[in-house]
Amino acid sequence: MPVKNRFAEMLPEITAWRREFHENPELLYEVHRTAGRVAELLREFGVDEVTEGIGRTGVVGVIRGKTDTRGRVIGLRADMDALPISEITGLDYASKTPGVMHACGHDGHTAMLLGAAKYLAETRNFDGTAVVIFQPAEEGGAGGLAMVEDGLVDRWGIQEFYGMHNMPGIPVGSFAIREGGIMAAADQFDIVVTGKGGHAAKPHECIDPTLIAAQIIVALQSIVSRNVDPLKNAVVSTCVVQTDSTAYNVIPQVVRLKGTARSLDPGVRAQLESGISRVSQGIAAAFGAQVEVTYHRGYPVTVNHPEETSHAISVARDLSADVNTDVAPMMGGEDFSYMLEQKPGAYIFVGNGDTAMVHHPAYNFDDDAIPFGSSWYAGMVEARMPAA
Repeated sequence: MPVKNRFAEMLPEITAWRREFHENPELLYEVHRTAGRVAELLREFGVDEVTEGIGRTGVVGVIRGKTDTRGRVIGLRADMDALPISEITGLDYASKTPGVMHACGHDGHTAMLLGAAKYLAETRNFDGTAVVIFQPAEEGGAGGLAMVEDGLVDRWGIQEFYGMHNMPGIPVGSFAIREGGIMAAADQFDIVVTGKGGHAAKPHECIDPTLIAAQIIVALQSIVSRNVDPLKNAVVSTCVVQTDSTAYNVIPQVVRLKGTARSLDPGVRAQLESGISRVSQGIAAAFGAQVEVTYHRGYPVTVNHPEETSHAISVARDLSADVNTDVAPMMGGEDFSYMLEQKPGAYIFVGNGDTAMVHHPAYNFDDDAIPFGSSWYAGMVEARMPAA
């Protein structure tokens, strides 16, 4: 595969960074060691500006091309945080932090973007400015939004954003992308059903919130099957059921439900939000119970812009003969979506081969994917801002 020769040469070095990050995982915004190491390496590379503490613990590096005749600025983003999972890989560089591991490959993303930054700082074979963005708290902390709210776009004048995620099940050396929604909006809901508790032998004297909650759980599935256009994507999953009693012979007073709603379309997202409340309220009223529904909007849909997706595909095709341009969207969430709401751009998957799926305790990033990911990052800068 025609990756840039420099990244093949740099592979041992980039791999060493990746494994160092893997050994020392950090959660959410507490990525102080990782961010510090990223900033240290960027300065070693001769990056023109390095700014720490953006979005609390994010790092931004600025690399200027040999020329800047058009004032173009391209942003490249990688995420740095790990997951609260206990690693079972048995690797000699496995996590040294109990209960925390890089189970999503953010160690690989960070290392690949560092490799691209080193190459771009060496060559500067582009006309404009490359901004490399190392983000905290992708795993549920909305670090992408924090960086945007901390002035990421305006402070550095970013005009386009490009991001990447490894993907098990796609061969190493391959890419996958689609125009439009590629990752789902990831929302959460809380439903609190309050009935009338009592002795389990006397249900007629109670209003059983467990029965009502069970009816709600089943009925929520009708929102997707009977309200949402069958040609559109949606998921409603109730994942937690908690009562205020653990006794075998007590009908509880309160049952709490927690779950997630996923969608790829703003209209469908609104349908899920209103439908969850409507169904819950209606069923509770039918049984004479009270219900409180709280809907939390999380990461928005990750939407790949048409022109920028075309550019991302072109760069990927320069690197690989296997580029899927119509990959099925995923119902997982991704806070790169906040950056794509600000400026146009694209998000692509790079193959991680036949490995455990992300968020699994046996997952590991495949270092053979590094030259492809680093080449794509650097290629986006050189393709979108060709040397004058």
